[in-house]
Amino acid sequence: MLDATQNSAQTRRNPVPAELDALVIGTGVAGLYQLHQLREMGLKVHACDTASNVGGTWYWNRYPGAKFDSEAYIYQYLFDEKLYKDWTWSERFPGQREIERWMHYIADRLDLRRDISFSTTITRATFDEARGLWTVETDQGETITARYLIGCTGMLSAPLEDRFPGQASFKGQIVHTGRYPKEGLALEGKRVAVIGTGATGIQVIQTIAPEVEKLTVFVRTPQYVLPMKNPKYGPDEAAWYKGRFDELKATIPHTFTGFEYDFSNTWADLTPEERRAVLEEVHTDGSLKLWLASFAEMFFDEEVSEEISEFVREKMRARLKDPRLIDILVPKKGDYGFGTHRVPLETQYLETYLRDNVEAVSVRDNPIAEIVPEGVRLEDGTVHEVDTIIMAVGFDAGSGALARIDITGRDGMKLAEEWRKDIRTTLGMMKFGFPNLFMTGAPLAPSAALCNMTTCLQQQTEWISGCIRHMQETGKDVMEPTAEGEDDWVRHHDEVANATLISKTNSWYTGSNVPGKPRRVLSYTGGVGTYRGKCDEMAKEGYPAFAMSKAGAPQEA
Repeated sequence: MLDATQNSAQTRRNPVPAELDALVIGTGVAGLYQLHQLREMGLKVHACDTASNVGGTWYWNRYPGAKFDSEAYIYQYLFDEKLYKDWTWSERFPGQREIERWMHYIADRLDLRRDISFSTTITRATFDEARGLWTVETDQGETITARYLIGCTGMLSAPLEDRFPGQASFKGQIVHTGRYPKEGLALEGKRVAVIGTGATGIQVIQTIAPEVEKLTVFVRTPQYVLPMKNPKYGPDEAAWYKGRFDELKATIPHTFTGFEYDFSNTWADLTPEERRAVLEEVHTDGSLKLWLASFAEMFFDEEVSEEISEFVREKMRARLKDPRLIDILVPKKGDYGFGTHRVPLETQYLETYLRDNVEAVSVRDNPIAEIVPEGVRLEDGTVHEVDTIIMAVGFDAGSGALARIDITGRDGMKLAEEWRKDIRTTLGMMKFGFPNLFMTGAPLAPSAALCNMTTCLQQQTEWISGCIRHMQETGKDVMEPTAEGEDDWVRHHDEVANATLISKTNSWYTGSNVPGKPRRVLSYTGGVGTYRGKCDEMAKEGYPAFAMSKAGAPQEA
């Protein structure tokens, strides 16, 4: 198998054809499959990516410790059995380099590179209503026309890099984890600060602690964490999971979160002892099972949420022991419930704080005021002097990547402006006012947060391909959600989301990590299988929430 670095000769920039049927933005999990499908349909299709190679999130997120927390054998494409079985994973939760190699394997096996322009950023896209075409501009000075514009830009790909005053004054190196340099950072013997303790920050912290001279971790929001069990895979394990291909293909798309496991217990049906036994079993599994396959009631019932939250807090306290560390690192009753934030898997993360060279600094009540040339200054005036700052401070999730492109739809409507007013889509795949603009990993679909991403992104790209095929077959070439169709989806989304405790919690799940972003649960919370069913029903009924027409002709509902 080719190492990612061996593909450098193949990454010289292809020019973007001036006229296309479809232009795909992004070459991660969604973009590669979307490109493949539309090319198989006979369309003239091309993809662009700011990156210098394929991979999407697995190209950009090359920080120390980056790895899967979905089991490798389910984070895969399921449309081709031979493609699935010809790749073998080395462990249950592989790291970034191995995942990047897998993405190269996909691109090469499907011969996708010839239709990709790397190191090419889409800067502007404008819909021409008279011709029913998108006019697209790149940072390379190219202008392209395309019937369909498909954003496969990722749900967590717009990093919040400029978070604190004074960052430019820092004398050392400062990096966001989502833009970690390919060559890495020389951290050995350095004084390093990590800002942020979400899933990414946790992976960085537990990985770099043994090599740095001093690690200072700035903790604002304590996280519930689950220990990861990551066994190596040999021939027997590979044969085991490859032999389950048909089973996985049949079940994964229909579970609640797109994982192989699902909720199978009802809280009220079990005794306290039986509930505890279930929690112990799924906690011991070393996966996300406790979050995604124990008791669904934790998302709706505050009493159940608190009991499960206390179970996890108890496990964390037992590992930390130190009262000061417990106060900083373990969520408190009343903060938020287990599972209403993104739940990280970790490997000896809590024990990392017991090292002599690691310091946890709470910034909950004494926040970071600014970055100064020497390091990080807190509101009370304390300055923590460091050589390197690693910012694990998150992303403008769901809407951020597309909103950073100047996209103009009908009647001069700007996508970024529309989403600054209200986060709205139809099925999380189209937006009223923006004909023939399709999107994956966008708000109001499970892929915005609550899904094994390959499961949801495969489903969304297949649905988009089905829409385009339907238009071809019916002689239409312009498709747009109706205002009523969008209202109906947003209303349904909110009814489902607002019944959960997620909607009552401040996190990137609700956009509260981005100042001024309209609050709405970004992810559809009705379940991956339910969402798939609704999308399939929409297609079967002839897309009643959408209007289709010939370019230049009045739209037909």
